[in-house]
Amino acid sequence: MDKLTSLAVDATSHTSFSARARHRRWIKFVETFPAIADMEVLDLGGTPDYWESAPLKPKHVTLVNLRSLPNTDSVNAVCGDACAPPDNVIGRNYDLVVSNSLIEHVGGHAQRVRLADVIHGAARHHWVQTPYRYFPIEPHWLFPGLQFLPFSARVGITTRWKSGHRFTRNRQQAIDSVHEVDLIGITQMADYFPDSAIWREKFGGLVKSIVAIR
Repeated sequence: MDKLTSLAVDATSHTSFSARARHRRWIKFVETFPAIADMEVLDLGGTPDYWESAPLKPKHVTLVNLRSLPNTDSVNAVCGDACAPPDNVIGRNYDLVVSNSLIEHVGGHAQRVRLADVIHGAARHHWVQTPYRYFPIEPHWLFPGLQFLPFSARVGITTRWKSGHRFTRNRQQAIDSVHEVDLIGITQMADYFPDSAIWREKFGGLVKSIVAIR
């Protein structure tokens, strides 16, 4: 049984939608980058746990995150801004840049351009994933259509809606939380990564997330 088939079989033991989605995404990732075990990877915005769950691990990962995170045997975690990584990070040679669910959090169009420039400059290949703006359930709040509501309505929902990951009774924290998420669509993703294929990850026939792949 090859590695991809083993991964598919293992996925049957996980019943949650998010677990199944992660396994499907890993299958696509390994199919796209079959030499990942020999690659030097720059991960912008990720965590060591993500790579611990990988069915095939890269040779080495340099990870940049605003939080201070622990190193592992194969992951060197650096505290820094993914849109302006430290010089000692950018100075290395990478085979692949990976960024999952980050581009919608960096702070608007100008910051997304800066992030895309870092990704283009760091390696020839990349995998840049983000939730799709027009999927009917907003993924951070798990609230239908929240991304299309007025700002004040989103703040009000954040102080009342306990599903998802954003609930707070503190109004200022709710305002900050709404400011911090700006989902994007396929046209925007293709503009930031014009030489990439845009993979549409679907659920129930609808595009749930998009990935720029090169």
